[in-house]
Amino acid sequence: MELSRRDALAALAAGGVTVGATAALDGNPFDGGDEPAPDRPSPEERLDALVAVADVVYPAEVSGVEEFVRRYALGRVEDREGYRDGIVDALDTLDEYARTWHDADFRALDAETRESVLDQMAVDDADPDPDGSDRERVRYYAVNELLYALYTSPTGGELVGIENPQGHPGGATSYRRGPGE
Repeated sequence: MELSRRDALAALAAGGVTVGATAALDGNPFDGGDEPAPDRPSPEERLDALVAVADVVYPAEVSGVEEFVRRYALGRVEDREGYRDGIVDALDTLDEYARTWHDADFRALDAETRESVLDQMAVDDADPDPDGSDRERVRYYAVNELLYALYTSPTGGELVGIENPQGHPGGATSYRRGPGE
């Protein structure tokens, strides 16, 4: 199943983000407002790290992940500096952890090793908390955010038998049928 631009916009709408502002996202607000520094990832590398997380947590039958995640993430942080900073810090933490154990940033690792890093951090057992420990923040800003985006999109909802994810219009007829009918 291929994720599309429409899926990203539907997921943003479900999250309460104004979709009109996301239609022409050409910039990259993931610069974090930081002064350029040789040891800090570029905005593009931060998005690459988010895509690398999605590659681990999204089901294998989903395609179009990179474009979907980029469009969703850029729309999600538009005009939300504090939220953007939370995502940037969580991704920096993830990179630091990966460098400690594997001498490479998270996005540079192969898929199996990236999955291992998330397992070693015990992200799957962590309570998502934007102000919590490192693993709780990675769970909140990266893993949960990406899973929310996927399963509130029409394509992601279809994967789990939800014909009309929250925020996706479908009409009264769709509410009279069971999943998959």
